[in-house]
Amino acid sequence: MKERGKNRTIKGVVVSNKMDKTIVIRAERLVKHAVFHKYTKRHTKYLAHDERNECQVGDTVIIMESRPLSRLKRWRMLNIVEKAK
Repeated sequence: MKERGKNRTIKGVVVSNKMDKTIVIRAERLVKHAVFHKYTKRHTKYLAHDERNECQVGDTVIIMESRPLSRLKRWRMLNIVEKAK
């Protein structure tokens, strides 16, 4: 496969795998408060393509940005970092 520039990668936890070939990832990030300079956790949910349906709820995965695959899917699962216990 030919490289097309730098694609973003995000690490997150699988929160749902009920759709066919689709997983929902919850990615957390730290945001600094403008006045109090304390860090708070924020999260975003991403729909990602899982071609072989190998992810389970609780797995930690890395997803990569891709072309639009459906109305809400713009990410593909690269690999599973850690399996759920």
